[in-house]
This record gives sequence, C-alpha cells and structure tokens, in this order.
Amino acid sequence: MSQPGPQLIVQPNDGTAPVLEFIRSARESLLIKQFTFSQPVLMDAVVERMNAGVAVRVMLNPKRSGGDRANDATFEFFKNAGVEIKWASPEFYVTHEKSIVVDSRAVLIATFNLCDKYFTLTRDYGVVLYDPAKVAQVAEGFQADWDERKDWHPSPASGLLWSNNNSRQAMSRFIDSARRTLDIQHPKFVDATILDRVLSAAHRGVAVRVLCGGKHGISDWDILDTFSSLRVMHRSGIKVHKQKNLRLHAKLVLADKSNALVGSMNIDRSAFDLRRELGTQIADKALVARLVDVFDEDWDSSHRYEAPDPLNPSLHHEDDFPHDADLRHE
Repeated sequence: MSQPGPQLIVQPNDGTAPVLEFIRSARESLLIKQFTFSQPVLMDAVVERMNAGVAVRVMLNPKRSGGDRANDATFEFFKNAGVEIKWASPEFYVTHEKSIVVDSRAVLIATFNLCDKYFTLTRDYGVVLYDPAKVAQVAEGFQADWDERKDWHPSPASGLLWSNNNSRQAMSRFIDSARRTLDIQHPKFVDATILDRVLSAAHRGVAVRVLCGGKHGISDWDILDTFSSLRVMHRSGIKVHKQKNLRLHAKLVLADKSNALVGSMNIDRSAFDLRRELGTQIADKALVARLVDVFDEDWDSSHRYEAPDPLNPSLHHEDDFPHDADLRHE
C-alpha cells in the first residue's frame, strides 16, 4: 500500500473539519502537544477517542511569556475526563509547538492553535505528513518533552525544524536556497540573522515579497525590531505589504514557488533560542502550489506597507482590526 501524500490545511478556509477528522482517525494512539487548546468540539473528540480505547496523551503549555495561563480550564477538563495529561517541559521558556501525532503513522504540524479564533479570524496553515521519519521524530520529541529530557537532539536529516535546536540554521539555509523568488508571510521580524539572509537574497537578484501583519499582535518590545526590520527591507528594495481582511498568524516561507517552510516559530530570537517550536520543509508539488495560490491571493488583496518609526509610538495606531488582547505573537 502506497504512502499517502501530504495534505494542506488553510485557515480560516478549512475550519475545524480537517483537524476533527484527523483526531477522529486515531485508532491506537494520539499524542497532542499544543500552545493553547480550547476548541470544545476538538476537546470532546479527544475524550471520545480515549473512551474508544485509544492511548491518548496531551501536553499543554502552562503559561504564556507574559505569565497568563490560557490552558488551565482545558487541563482540568481533560484531567477530570481521565485523559493522561501533563504540562509541557520546564526545559523551555514556552512550548509554542502545535503538533498532533496519530497512530505513529501521521503528524499534523500547524501554525494555528486549537482555539476558535484561529479557525475563523486568522490566516494560518497546517500540514498533515505521512513520512515515517518525520512522524517518528515528532513522536520521539513528544516523548523527550514528556520525560523532561535535556539530552534529546533530533536528527537534521528529517527535514524538520526544531527549536531550540536547528531552526535558525535550517531557516537560514532555506532562504539561502532561493534563486528566483522568495515569499515570506510572517508577523514578526526579530532576528538579525534571518534579516541578513533575506537582504542577501534580494541583493543577489531574488525577487522578495514580504507579507506582514503590521502592528497587530506585536508587543511594544517586539515592535522595535519588527518595524525596524521592515523599514530596512523596504529601503533595500524589498516589496513589503500588510495582510488585509484576516489577522496574520501564519509562518510561511516559499522559495522559488517549489519549496515551502511551515511551522510554529516566528522570526524571533526567543522562538529560535528559548522556546520549543516545530516546523517542516515541504517540496510536494500539489501542496506547495496551493500555498503559492493562497499567498498570491493574500498578496493581491493586500496593500503596500511602510512601517512607522519604531521610536515614535504616536504613529503606531492601526485600526483595521479590533484589539484582541488574547491574540499575541509569542
């Protein structure tokens, strides 16, 4: 029997249905590691799988970087239902990973959290992979974090990006691989190494497009670097637009319209160095083609963006989206 090809989930276009179907497909085991999880239908589906005899384990991030605890109610719900559950490993400042492993045969790696707003208000992506090496490594990473092991080092051969292991290096190499086009759909730009790589791509003749989210969800601290990075890119001739109609939460890089990088990590020093994050490289033609189509649609509906002076807060007001205190980019 041939191995299924990878599948793409686009939010909010696809909603909860493909994630619900994925969870319900579990027959033997279900491993869930999430930054935030509060979607009731998906929570009920996890309990239903446990009651059906599936070996379910759930790992949730205990608190955000600001200290607030978004998962306490969900933790109690699963605990009271009898689900085996733990807080994520204290070895990381934050566990921002968004993964689900089903039956040791498939893994969902997402940019979205399992909360209603990420199925209705934000541009986000998820990929379902059946590659045995990638599935096995995500399951291995789950077990290492469950056991709070410091000594686990994933093999770089799988094509996965892990923080705080190889994510910055892998993203840098991915950007360096672009020869004709480089499309970036990310909300934060808080890492000088990645900025240098993007500028180098433009300087060697690669056509670079950056689709950002403006100020939305960016902390006052991160505005300094994000606005400055966007201004540097603009001055270097890179086209910078701001996402329209949807809040931008996705983390997508496309090289030459033939390779994609999707994951939980923002372009952010903390995401590379302090947090548990997970991403993957993808070269499947059909999947990448759909990502290209979605990016192009978002780009065509977006508008040119000139980031304001990061040191002048009076210029930072943006009213295209209502303020949402719970939608912040870690």
